[in-house]
Amino acid sequence: MTDIIVYKCPACGGRMEFDSKTQHMKCPFCDTELSVEEYEAQQPEADLSQNPNEENGQWMAANDGSWQEGEAGSLRVYACATCGGEIVGDLTEGAASCPFCGNPVVMRGQFSGELKPDYIIPFRHDKKAAKRAYYKHLEKKYFMPRVFKNENHIDEIRGIYVPFWLFDANVEASVQYAMTETDSWESGGYIYTKNTEHAIYREGEVAFAGIPCDCSKKMDDTLMEAIEPYHFRDAVPFRAAYLAGYVADRYDVDMQDCIARATKRAQASTEKEMKYGLQSKGTITVKSNRIQVKSATYHYALYPVWILNTTWRGKQYTFAMNGQTGRMVGDLPFSRKEFWKYVIPRGMIAGAGIYAVLECFMVLSVYQWTAFHLSLMILAVLALVGLIRLLSK
Repeated sequence: MTDIIVYKCPACGGRMEFDSKTQHMKCPFCDTELSVEEYEAQQPEADLSQNPNEENGQWMAANDGSWQEGEAGSLRVYACATCGGEIVGDLTEGAASCPFCGNPVVMRGQFSGELKPDYIIPFRHDKKAAKRAYYKHLEKKYFMPRVFKNENHIDEIRGIYVPFWLFDANVEASVQYAMTETDSWESGGYIYTKNTEHAIYREGEVAFAGIPCDCSKKMDDTLMEAIEPYHFRDAVPFRAAYLAGYVADRYDVDMQDCIARATKRAQASTEKEMKYGLQSKGTITVKSNRIQVKSATYHYALYPVWILNTTWRGKQYTFAMNGQTGRMVGDLPFSRKEFWKYVIPRGMIAGAGIYAVLECFMVLSVYQWTAFHLSLMILAVLALVGLIRLLSK
């Protein structure tokens, strides 16, 4: 029995892949198309539970087993059932493609037993869509070096099924607020100010479904949260055939280690819900709050992500796209030259406009310094606007 499962076309023997547009298994050579259920029904039952380490010596170490420290426990070698090529993967890699024949493969034992996901959201956007989203992401970004888009090339695009723990939780909350309202009025040449304080108490329960926490150490948590939300309505029970043509990782962060993140997110959302609708002319402060998870359940799922890497001037930039919704995020280089090219001309135009207006009214000599200072102030405001645009990109 081989270490991997290869998805072959029943008509021509070519590789079958999951097609994100049709949501079917499709052969790129003869265009044979089958639903995932139909394709799996035609295949002999695959034993996904076999541990690849139990293979009886099919592979031997070329260096007499003298691995560098730490390597032996972090790598596995698989044999491609189609061409016999050697596939080297890490311990968490569950799906890949053969580097020699290109056939999509799924590693045995990586998604079985306790490692088997409950759900999977299939890809809805393909590689072409990821490229389009990337270039669109670059279009209206301020203060990016112009040559970045021209010189920039995509080093790698990978469709990855990222493992997530999903938490359903009921949160119980009780919050006490202090509301201070301020009214001012003028009477008899005096300005009066009245502060009125109110105590507001709210309590209730908030239910959450599918709070996602990525459980792969390879993935940046902030990046994974930035491409949310995922819509669980598209989730289906896990079938290994959905992995064909993509990379997939199994979790290497335990559920217990993700509970704190999920709890923090649930509490923050609950605080926001509790405060919703409170309006005041003054200030609202929290005097006391008690927010706790009353009950919770969890699921294990694979969510689709496109990862794009690009290098510019020796630095690597990583972008991620939600494979279901198409949401794209990623950091971009900052150009001070472009920043000042935005600010200075606009400041000069605004200053010249002020001077022209004052000249027309023949008061330039009186307000010359005032106009100069106004021009500097406008320049500063434009610089601030530019900074805000940079931070909000």
